[in-house]
Amino acid sequence: MKNILSIICFAIFTSCIGQTVSLETMAQCQPGNCPVATYVKDVNNLLNKYVGTWKGSLEGKNYEFNFIKKENFGFEDSLKKDRLIGRLKITNSNGIVEYDSFNKQDNETDFFGHNFQPNLKAYMVRFAGGKLGCIDYGYVYLIIKPETPNNMGVLFLPDNDIATQDCSNFKTTIPTEKRINVVKQ
Repeated sequence: MKNILSIICFAIFTSCIGQTVSLETMAQCQPGNCPVATYVKDVNNLLNKYVGTWKGSLEGKNYEFNFIKKENFGFEDSLKKDRLIGRLKITNSNGIVEYDSFNKQDNETDFFGHNFQPNLKAYMVRFAGGKLGCIDYGYVYLIIKPETPNNMGVLFLPDNDIATQDCSNFKTTIPTEKRINVVKQ
């Protein structure tokens, strides 16, 4: 009887505290079919290949991305995850800085990892630029092919939403639907 009571108490305790789930498991789940988790862990170190400084250029602008891996990171009471935290610096052809988040704290960069796509070929990072009322936010897809581990493709797809201010001459911080090829430094 004592063993049965211990098993029941253990089951209740573990169901209340949640469980640790891998990034791969969470990438495969569909809404309504996801495991209850309190922590999503990078058990196979899939995020490590993205960590570091990456540089490239597109349409006369230079892009410098820096990604660090944070373990057990979340926002207030939200689900904790191993995720990338990104920083971005954009300079134009004259060397003038147009955007710079390198000096921001980890929880203030507005550039943080979300999840892998189900096929695990791209890691999605949530990004918010400088003009949120003009839909300067969405997902950045980071793509590294196994045969070229020091090259990464960066693709920004903004959310489809309603602009809340005059955006007639607006351009997103990261070019929309254009691949930026960057090289690991």
